[in-house]
This record gives sequence, structure tokens and C-alpha cells, in this order.
Amino acid sequence: MHVNKPPLFFGRRLNRVRLFSPPTPLTPLHPCTPDIPDILHPIFSPFPSVQNTQTAAMTTHVTLEDALSNVDLLEELPLPDQQPCIEPPPSSIMYQANFDTNFEDRNAFVTGIARYIEQATVHSSMNEMLEEGHEYAVMLYTWRSCSRAIPQVKCNEQPNRVEIYEKTVEVLEPEVTKLMKFMYFQRKAIERFCSEVKRLCHAERRKDFVSEAYLLTLGKFINMFAVLDELKNMKCSVKNDHSAYKRAAQFLRKMADPQSIQESQNLSMFLANHNRITQCLHQQLEVIPGYEELLADIVNICVDYYENKMYLTPSEKHMLLKVMGFGLYLMDGNVSNIYKLDAKKRINLSKIDKFFKQLQVVPLFGDMQIELARYIKTSAHYEENKSKWTCTQSSISPQYNICEQMVQIRDDHIRFISELARYSNSEVVTGSGLDSQKSDEEYRELFDLALRGLQLLSKWSAHVMEVYSWKLVHPTDKFCNKDCPGTAEEYERATRYNYTSEEKFAFVEVIAMIKGLQVLMGRMESVFNQAIRNTIYAALQDFAQVTLREPLRQAVRKKKNVLISVLQAIRKTICDWEGGREPPNDPCLRGEKDPKGGFDIKVPRRAVGPSSTQACQWSPRALFHPTGGTQGRRGCRSLLYMVRTMLESLIADKSGSKKTLRSSLDGPIVLAIEDFHKQSFFFTHLLNISEALQQCCDLSQLWFREFFLELTMGRRIQFPIEMSMPWILTDHILETKEPSMMDVLLDKRFRAECKNYGVIIPYPPSNRYETLLKQRHVQLLGRSIDLNRLITQRISAAMYKSLDQAISRFESEDLTSIVELEWLLEINRLTHRLLCKHMTLDSFDAMFREANHNVSAPYGRITLHVFWELNFDFLPNYCYNGSTNRFVRTAIPFTQEPQRDKPANVQPYYLYGSKPLNIAYSHIYSSYRNFVGPPHFKTICRLLGYQGIAVVMEELLKIVKSLLQGTILQYVKTLIEVMPKICRLPRHEYGSPGILEFFHHQLKDIIEYAELKTDVFQSLREVGNAILFCLLIEQALSQEEVCDLLHAAPFQNILPRVYIKEGERLEVRMKRLEAKYAPLHLVPLIERLGTPQQIAIAREGDLLTKERLCCGLSMFEVILTRIRSYLQDPIWRGPPPTNGVMHVDECVEFHRLWSAMQFVYCIPVGTNEFTAEQCFGDGLNWAGCSIIVLLGQQRRFDLFDFCYHLLKVQRQDGKDEVIKNVPLKKMADRIRKYQILNNEVFAILNKYMKSVETDSSTVEHVRCFQPPIHQSLATTC
Repeated sequence: MHVNKPPLFFGRRLNRVRLFSPPTPLTPLHPCTPDIPDILHPIFSPFPSVQNTQTAAMTTHVTLEDALSNVDLLEELPLPDQQPCIEPPPSSIMYQANFDTNFEDRNAFVTGIARYIEQATVHSSMNEMLEEGHEYAVMLYTWRSCSRAIPQVKCNEQPNRVEIYEKTVEVLEPEVTKLMKFMYFQRKAIERFCSEVKRLCHAERRKDFVSEAYLLTLGKFINMFAVLDELKNMKCSVKNDHSAYKRAAQFLRKMADPQSIQESQNLSMFLANHNRITQCLHQQLEVIPGYEELLADIVNICVDYYENKMYLTPSEKHMLLKVMGFGLYLMDGNVSNIYKLDAKKRINLSKIDKFFKQLQVVPLFGDMQIELARYIKTSAHYEENKSKWTCTQSSISPQYNICEQMVQIRDDHIRFISELARYSNSEVVTGSGLDSQKSDEEYRELFDLALRGLQLLSKWSAHVMEVYSWKLVHPTDKFCNKDCPGTAEEYERATRYNYTSEEKFAFVEVIAMIKGLQVLMGRMESVFNQAIRNTIYAALQDFAQVTLREPLRQAVRKKKNVLISVLQAIRKTICDWEGGREPPNDPCLRGEKDPKGGFDIKVPRRAVGPSSTQACQWSPRALFHPTGGTQGRRGCRSLLYMVRTMLESLIADKSGSKKTLRSSLDGPIVLAIEDFHKQSFFFTHLLNISEALQQCCDLSQLWFREFFLELTMGRRIQFPIEMSMPWILTDHILETKEPSMMDVLLDKRFRAECKNYGVIIPYPPSNRYETLLKQRHVQLLGRSIDLNRLITQRISAAMYKSLDQAISRFESEDLTSIVELEWLLEINRLTHRLLCKHMTLDSFDAMFREANHNVSAPYGRITLHVFWELNFDFLPNYCYNGSTNRFVRTAIPFTQEPQRDKPANVQPYYLYGSKPLNIAYSHIYSSYRNFVGPPHFKTICRLLGYQGIAVVMEELLKIVKSLLQGTILQYVKTLIEVMPKICRLPRHEYGSPGILEFFHHQLKDIIEYAELKTDVFQSLREVGNAILFCLLIEQALSQEEVCDLLHAAPFQNILPRVYIKEGERLEVRMKRLEAKYAPLHLVPLIERLGTPQQIAIAREGDLLTKERLCCGLSMFEVILTRIRSYLQDPIWRGPPPTNGVMHVDECVEFHRLWSAMQFVYCIPVGTNEFTAEQCFGDGLNWAGCSIIVLLGQQRRFDLFDFCYHLLKVQRQDGKDEVIKNVPLKKMADRIRKYQILNNEVFAILNKYMKSVETDSSTVEHVRCFQPPIHQSLATTC
């Protein structure tokens, strides 16, 4: 056991086993060993060393408790390894504000003014309606036409029109229900808004104070109406879907009752009329006396907020502008005139015109934009007052030139980043942010820093979206941009071709600033949260406990009861007193001055925000939750609303009475309240800084495109990603290769120049999977996970399934798919080799054998399917073409194509990786689908190997044997009997027409034999295809073996002859070459370094390779010899010749029968008939010629063949006549073609048969025959 193997020594197993078993000798671990830390020296004392008995004797015994404590120390010992760290640091539990309570805790503030609690109730219901309106806006924006996808009824006589209408109603009824609810909602929202306006416009109510929060909520309603109306106008698909539903429902009589018909009619009118929501709102407002005064207050508060930048997120900024424009449109009508209100100084149109000129286009919803000047142009009195507006004139605002703004943006970014880095280094990097206690000034600085950061991010994000919106409203064309094609789509002209290179770079830079600063501020979120809570708490307590003491003292002294009640309500709502209760001896409560020594008020400091309270546990301390948890934040919205509203009532110009509360306060107090009221506006946002940060950096609008998709009227389901801004900006960076815009980019020229000077700049290594695959002990939920092992298990299962699917895919197709099978296996092999670099997988051969079911069986699934295809499809249904050396399917199949199982549907990654790759590779391998040729035979050799080939050959020989000794033998016996007993070759003097007629007459029975061109030729074709398959496998196997031998030559000391110059000796050059490659000679190397078993294996392999190279072993010779043994029946050779030499005119041997068969298929066929080549291919001739050669009848066939004799005569006389409907010239041409084919077959077969005969018989047997004697001399002799 060695110390450098920590998994075996430093672990729990040592604690549980070693310490509770008798001491066992270990390898030497002396305390002085330098590799062992000092802390481990006491651990080894109980274990004596074998080699150092003296040291073992001197060691002292330790108790079991000491040994256990020593072993426990091992857990603290760091054991670094090479595993990359992917575990994130532990996340702290942050308390986060929850503003979704919607004033649910309003009743808890019993110390507040009752009417403001009632206003909170109204706020709650109005906020719920605003949320519902947002849901309907999302529904309209994301609406896609359903009716376009539904089949339409083309005529009234269409038989399935009822079914189509029923399905139409079934699909569209839920969507129409949503539209009906939307119509009712907008009606209810208008009524609610108008009721609030009517209540606030009452003559007595107008004198009273209305809070800014209330006015802003009414402004949000105005913005909601504008958005919903524009969305309804934009979506034509909504009207189309409702029309399709109405048509189908009327046909099916779904709306029979008058109420349903009326509702459908109302919905149709609501959807058909543009600006219906605006018109209804305008009509109902004009009947309310003084509504324009309230709308003027709403517009003025929006102008004041926008001018003083009393907003944080871009959506709040744009909402203020939309409320200004839409509010002016609603105010200008038959009852009121905005220009008269401007003359009365009730509103300031010049200021609004300035805002609208600076920012002409703002986002409306998603990718919908609105030109603010449109509200002005569509107002009632615009034409006669057109000269007062400059925003309606066509001019480009500098606000939309982002390139000019970049100087200021960069300067703001650098200054803020520098200041943020100063705090980040001290707060986050050094870790002193959360632990150290800071002063109020330091917390205030961090508070201001967070607020300025959010405002900067909001400003930049708003700027990006405003430029993007302006570009969408003003698309380019081919005249403004030469790169823009005339056929470009509207959205494409607004995005892809609407930006210059400088504008794209500016966009990228600003977006990078936004996202970069968002990350930096997110890292400091915990620090900002603590500073924000401390600052808000201190500001509220100082203001309530200190600042409000003086106005309270004066109000008590002057007996201003209303003012006292408001101030006391504020103090009781906010104050968190030091002792848990308000000091009873405070002089200000009695209207007295503080004593000369002053009245000491200790204001506590807590890192908490305002919290919710319960009515049953009301106390001043309960206003602030000391734990800082989620429950301590739920009521901050209600508390801040109550405090700000009550403070606003103190400084408002209206109070419901003749004298306002403001007049009762001193000037400095009024300024202090106004300042606090303005500062506290951002408290709500900052208390939820994470959400505010997300909203200020939200650029998701760059992806939205539903408005432009609606403009295509269904021609586009989605725009290509190349048209979207994120893709355009990314593509621009990669195309231009601007170094300042990329993290790591060194061009090839720079790298090449550095390489010339000897400096090599490496490319960053790919690290897509390596880090994950190196994880051997990842901590997850308190457990150590071997991620590498888990991934290895799943990868192994996937590899097995991939191999199984590849083989199953081959089993479901014909033999031609074996090429694709090999490439699928090669892809898996490559995948296995790459994965093995990072994980321990089974060997690929073992995986392949298991998937092929070839672990213990002598042959696998591939071998079985190859033979199955050969037997049932290849042999009976393929035709061989000697010119192309390919097998193709026959024109007329004589057997049915075998039924194969359909391949299972698998995921694309089990084949080639993805659907596009699967399609591409399918097209590639389709070129191997319609034939079987050399590529297929080579693949068969590589996949089956010697063992598989031997099995297939053995089974093919069984098939050939069954055919030759069964079907073909019976037909041969039958046809021999049909053949004429004597058929001499006619003399040349008869001429070719006479010879053709003679043979046609003699072979009439053969020609008319019904089964000759079907079963007989089919059986012979199967034999021929089997012989050809064996021959082509032999050739493919020879090529593979030659390749193997060439690769093995250097390792066997077989070197090619080298080129020598004049005067050089070949022996010297060869010896020099042998010495050079001597280290590659395998056998001597293994004999010197290997084991006896390895030496034996190396010698056997070397011997086998050399013998195969020298002897030239041939498998086809054995095949032919085996087939010859199947031809033992006497019918093949006939009876012994009567002349004792050979049969001349007798038709008793097979070659005469084959001559008759050849005569039959040499007869030309008609126009629409198939030839023997098309039906059976060259396999038919290979079968006949092979049998002739194996029977030793080749020379007799060449001499006595009927067709060859006819060809000789026709070539001599050159006649061309039609004999028995047989054209002589065409038949002679076919005979010549088959003669050439037969000669080729005989040459190939004799090549192999001669070697067999030479090997089997070395002695030539000669038989002597007497010369023939003429009849005239026979008697005399």
C-alpha cells in the first residue's frame, strides 16, 4: 500500500476495517518519509513495519479513541486531483420583496386615515382589472389564425360539409368564447373607468385632494385602452376566425335563441369596427361634466413625472408618453378643447410637443409601435391648430441616431463602472460587504449607486428599444439601400437591411454594456440589498421621529386638529421606537419646546424594510420585520402608499376645505416633506432590486415579431432567424471580424506571421464535453456523484442500442443496404474511439459481437440475414451483367419478393445524428440501392470475415446440390428424352437458311417445351448466380487480403526492390534498407521481449501470412470441386460411345442439351417481349458453361454446338432471311454475343480448374486409338 493511492488508504474503509482488525504488516511508512505530512505521523504508530523491526519495537501503543481521532483528521486533508471544478459556490438565501399582495393588508393600517384605506381598496380592484387587461393583450398579440388551417367547404353539395362545420365549431368555439369575454371585459373596464371619473369630477369632490398614485392608476387604464384597441385593430385573424365560426354555427343552427344571435352580432360589430374601444370610451366620457379637468390632472402628472424622470423602467417611461398622447385625444372633442385648456394654463401643450418631437415613436406592445404624433393628428381640433405642433412635421429626431449618442453612453459607462469597481473590490472581493457595519453615509452612497446604476441601465435599454422601434416604423427599400432586394419582405426591410454597419456595432456595444453591467450589479445584489434596507429604514425613522416633531409641536400648540391627526397617523404608521413605544414625556406632544439640554431621541438602525402588520398584533415595532424575511416585506407597498399619500395630502393645493393643510406648515417643513416625498418614489423599486434590474435590462422585444407575421396574412408561419436582430448583430460581428467586438479573435494572417518568427499562438482547445466527463466526485445534495460513471453507463447503453438499430435497419432491407450498414458501424466505431478518450467503455468489438448476437454463436445476425437474402431474394430475383460486373433485379420476377419486418422508428441520433444528416446520407447511399456489385461484395467480406463467408458458402453449396440433384436433374432427364436421338450438323452447301430451318425442325419439341423458359432457366439462373457470388466473393476477398499483405510486409521484413543507379550494388542497398526497418520486424521483437504465449502467437500469425502469400490459396477452386461431385448421375455424361471414342451425332450428353437450350434463347424475341438477358441475366450461361466444364465437355460443345455451326455458315454466305418467323441475321448476332460470353466463362473456369487438375494429377494419361480403316479395305484386310 502506497501513500500516493488515497482512495485505498485515506477513506472510511480504513476507519471501519483496519482499525477493528489485528494489526497487519504494511509496506514501510516511516514517520520521516518526506511524502507524508506531519499530521499523519501519529496515525502510523500502531502499524509496525516489517523492514524496520527496531522502529516497530520502539513504537508506543495508542488507544482506540486516539486512533479514531487521528483517522478523522484524514477527512480534513486536501487531496487535489485534476478534476475541473464545476460546482457553483453556495447561494445565500436572499429576502426578496413581494409586491403581488395588491393592498391585501390595507385593513391592518388602522392608524391611517380611513379614506386612504378606502382608496387602497379601489386601487386593489383596479390593479386586478389592469392585470386582466394585460392577459387579454397577450391573448390578442399571440393570436394565430385557426381558420386558415381548417378545411373550407367549397360548395353546398360537398358530402362532408356537415363534418367540416362540426369540427370547425369544435375547434373555434373555445377561441370565440375568449373573444366574447374580451368584449365583456372592455365594456366593464370602460364602465369602471368612467364611474371613477364621474365620482372624481363631482363638484364637491373636485375641491378635494386626489393622490398622485390614484391619478397614475387612472393613467394606466388609459394606456390599457390604447393598447387593447390597437391590438384589436391589428389582428385580422381574429375577425377571420370569428367569421368562420359564425358561418359554421349558423349552418349547424348552434345559435338558435335570440340572445345568442344578439351576442354574436354584437361581437361581430365590436371586432369589425376599428377604434371601437376608443370611440366607446370617448362617448361615455363626454357625458361626464368636467371630465376634461380630471384628464388634465392625469396628463399633467405624467408630464411632471416624465420631466423630472420619476420613472425607472423603460416601460414606465413609454407609458407616461402614451398616456399624454391618448389623454389629449380623449380631452379634445365636442365638449372640450385642449387648445382652450392650454390657453387657460390648465395644460402645457408646448412642453408635450417638445417631448413628442424628441421621442416620436415608442413601443406599444411586443413589436408593435406607435407614433405619438398620431394621437395629435387624429384629435378633433387639430386641423385649425396645426401650426402649433412641431412633432407632426416629418423630421428625424437626434434621439434615434445611436451613433451620436455613443460618446455620452461610453463616458457614463466608464465612470459608473469605475465607481462600481471600487465598491465591488471592497464589498465582494474582500468579503467585507456583509460582515462589516457601515455608517449611514456609507449605506447612503451604496443606495445612490444602486439607483444610478438602475437608471443608467434603464436609459440605455430604452434607447435601444426606441431606435429599434423607429426602424420598424420606417423600413428601408431598394432605393435607400442598394443591398436590399426588391423582393425583400416588410420585416426583412425593417431589420436586416435597415441598419448601417456603424449602427450594428453601436447596438452590439450598448447591449454588451447593458448585459455586462447587469452581471456586475447582480453580483453585488446582496450588498445593495443590505444598504437599501438600512437606508430606507433610516430615512423613514429619521423623517417620522425627528423631522415631523416640529410641525407636530406647532400643530398641537395652534390646536390644528386635522393636521395633528394626519401627523400622528404618519408617525404611528412608520415609527419603530427604541423602547417599543412612543416616549410619553415628549414635549412636542404637549406643544412645548424642548428643554435647554435637548430632548434625546434615539432612532434605532436596522437592516430591514417596511413589513406587513396584523390588526390583531398592532404595535409600532410590528411595522418593521426584524428578521428581514419574506413575511417582512409583503406589506411594504401598502405602508409606502399610506405614508406617501398622507404626506402628499399635507402639501397638496387642495384639501376639501377653504384653507389647505399646506398653509398651516412652515416653508422649511414643506420643502422637507416635498423632498422626502420625491426621494421615496424609488423605494418600492429598490426594495425589489432583482426584479427592477431584470426589467431595466429586458431586451426581449428584439425577438418579438407577431405584428409583422400578421401582416403576411398567413404566408409565413415564422420568419427565419436570419431576420431577427440578435442573429443580425451576431452575424455582423462574425462577418466583419472586428477585434473590439469579439472576445478572442486572431486572424490567420497574424498567426502565420507569428509562426514565421517562431511564436506559435495555439487556438483555444475545445472544451464542450471534456470538463463534464472528468467529473468523478461531484457533490450533489450532500452526496458524492461519479458523473463520469453515470454518463458512461448511459453512453454504453446508447452505443449498444445504436449498433442494434443499425443491424435491425439492415435486417429490414435487402442485400443492397449492406454498404449503409458498414458506414453506420464505422460511425459508431469512430464515436466509440472519441468517447474512449474520456470514459471507460467496453471494447467496440465486444459491443458489436453482443449487438450481432455473435458472442457464443459461430455466426451472427448479419451473416444470417446475408444468407437469408441470398436464398430468398438474390439467387432467384437478380440478373448478372458481365459488362458492368453487377447484379440487378430481373424484369420479370418468377418468385415473390420476401416480406421483411419494418424498421423501428428511432431517434435521429441513433443513426447519423439529426434529421438533415439522415436525409443527406440516405441520398448518398441511394446510389448503392439498385444493384449488387463490387462495393457490396467487399463490404460482405469485411463484415462477415472468414467464418461468416465459410458458413454462407457451405449453405450455398447445399442449395446448388439440391438444385443439381433435384429440380435440374429431373428436367435434364425429361429434356434428354425429348431431344432427337441423332442430330448431325448439316453440310455448308445447304446454306444458313436451310441449316436454321433444319435445326428449328429438329429441336421443335425443345422449343415448344412449356417449362423451359420458366422453371428450367430459373433453376439454372439460381445455380449460376450462386457460382458467380462465390467467384466475386473470392475476388473481393483477394483484394482485401492483398491490402492486408501489403500492410503486413514491413513487419515481416518483406521489402520491395529499390531503384539502383549505375555502379551501385543491389545487395548493399537492400541490406541498408533491411537495417533501417529492422525495428519493425515483429517476430524477432516479440521473441526478445514477449512471453512464450505471445511468441507462439506471433510465429503462427507470421507463418499463416507467408503461406497465404506464397501459396495463393483459392476458395473458388474448392467450390468448383464440390459442385463437380454433385454431377455423378449418368444422365449428365450419357452412355458409353459406340465407337469407343466419343458421341458425335448422338444427343445423349449434357452439352448437346445445352446446345438446344442455347438455340432456344438465341432466337430473337418480339418488340414487347423480354429477352433471356433481361429475365435471367448472364447467370443462365454461367450455370450451363460451368456444368459443361465440370463434366469435361467443353471441346465437344465448341465443335458440335448447333448455334456455332449456324453462325459459321451465316458468316460465310451472309444471307439474311426470315425462317419460321426467325430473322436469320439477328439470330446470328445473338449467337455471336453468347459465343463471346461463353468463351469468357470457359476461360475463367479453366483458369481455376487447370490448377486443380495440376495439383491432383501430376502424371499425364495417354490412350492410344487405332487409325480408322476405309470400308473398301476392310474385306481385304
